[in-house]
Amino acid sequence: MRRNRSGLPQYCSWNKDRHGTRRVRFRKSGFSTYLTGTPYGDDFMRQYYGALEGVKTQSANIAAERTKPGSFDALCVAYYRSPEFLGLRDSTKHTYRGVIEKLRERIGKLPIRRLERRHIKKLLGEMEDRPQAANRVLSLLKILLDVAMDLGMIANNPARGVKGFRKKTEGFHSWTEEEIEQFTKQHSEGSKAYLALTLLLYTAQRRSDVVTMGWQHISGSNLRVTQQKTGTALSIPLHSTLQQALSQTPKTNMTFLVTEFGKPFSVAGFGNWFRDRAREAGLSNCSPHGLRKAAARRLAEAGCSADVIKALTGHQSLKELTIYTAAADQQRLATQAIGSLKAQDENR
Repeated sequence: MRRNRSGLPQYCSWNKDRHGTRRVRFRKSGFSTYLTGTPYGDDFMRQYYGALEGVKTQSANIAAERTKPGSFDALCVAYYRSPEFLGLRDSTKHTYRGVIEKLRERIGKLPIRRLERRHIKKLLGEMEDRPQAANRVLSLLKILLDVAMDLGMIANNPARGVKGFRKKTEGFHSWTEEEIEQFTKQHSEGSKAYLALTLLLYTAQRRSDVVTMGWQHISGSNLRVTQQKTGTALSIPLHSTLQQALSQTPKTNMTFLVTEFGKPFSVAGFGNWFRDRAREAGLSNCSPHGLRKAAARRLAEAGCSADVIKALTGHQSLKELTIYTAAADQQRLATQAIGSLKAQDENR
């Protein structure tokens, strides 16, 4: 995230009201609003991202005047104005926009009434080498075309019933203990890479939350986090290893982790930077999210219940958490099973 000369996020500036109280004002492309709270704090950043979304919504309103009625472009603009989109989390809006805008580049001028199942299947077929991305496109097309039905643009949703790619995957690779040790041998205590690893591993949070963590989130011996993706508020006791790493971290920045220019990382920028550090340690298959999975695995191996693990990771569903802990649960239960067999043999 870029900072301006005032040390505030891009498009923000300090203003004084008639009482002389300093306030942060957001201004971009004719959209203006005031932000409250501590700059870079959780509540402040939620307002900031909301303001950015306000700029996009305003732009969409302007773009509506330039789109051809009945086109895929017009449908996208209508969707951006709809309760279905406006009710999404900011991070989800950002993800959806990225996919939709790429679709608009391809089929934006196409009249919706001419979009048929064969077109959709052809589009997905061209993405055979990217099955997960293709499935994401299909999912969003179903949502968009449902909105088109609600608006009376089409009578039926041609994407409904179209099947995506079947791809069995365990998602991001979960770091092993050997890989964690290999990383710390390359990036020793005191380095920025080591601090990043300890933040990811000992808070079990996503990179989108780790990049915003700073001294303002420390309360006593706890780290307070409001997850960007879910909005879940967590209070995480500081592990001794993380405390030691933080004790060597300057208190001159708003975030623990900063770029080489002394600015907070963007989520994507941090992901790329951390993968480079992993590759330096010979760990090309390891990602930041894999450390979140490793943290959950460790807890499962220690015999923690799902509710205990959820209290740290902030997962909302047991189904998703099971993906993280399945291997550890299997190994623990298998060990228990063999132990029972041994005990049975000894009693014969």
